[in-house]
Amino acid sequence: MGKLKVGDEAPDFELKDQDGNTVKFSDLKGKYPVVLFFYPKDKSYGCTREACTFRDSMSEFNELNAKVFGISSDSVETHKSFAEQQKLTFPLLSDVGGKVRKLYGVPSTMFIMPGRCTYVIGPDGVVRHIYSSQVNFSNHVTEAKTALEKIRVNAETAEE
Repeated sequence: MGKLKVGDEAPDFELKDQDGNTVKFSDLKGKYPVVLFFYPKDKSYGCTREACTFRDSMSEFNELNAKVFGISSDSVETHKSFAEQQKLTFPLLSDVGGKVRKLYGVPSTMFIMPGRCTYVIGPDGVVRHIYSSQVNFSNHVTEAKTALEKIRVNAETAEE
């Protein structure tokens, strides 16, 4: 599969979180909007800032009924340590080998470093927004919240 675009159906996947629990995307489809933020590495400066910005905004994501997941190629054990250190309140999914990163078409940087990309997926499983920036860490959260607000407004308008 190539790079995902807005309007594409999000591919299904199954990964372990920092507690060893299996998370299946198909279990979320039809129930919640989902934010997947792919990041390069636990405990690095930029990734810590990004994860903590998501953490600090979780009440807003909860109000939007959205599920947030961070994904990197770090191990379950490394994720557990990172989540505990930073008091993260959302699952970190371990994509060792980068299979899901490839499935979603997350770009790499010019330095062959894994890219930083956020996907907002509607409850119908369709990609509604994609934001990719290696250096604007907090913009990933702002972009995700704005996209989720649009999903909510569109859902409310459709009910009228």
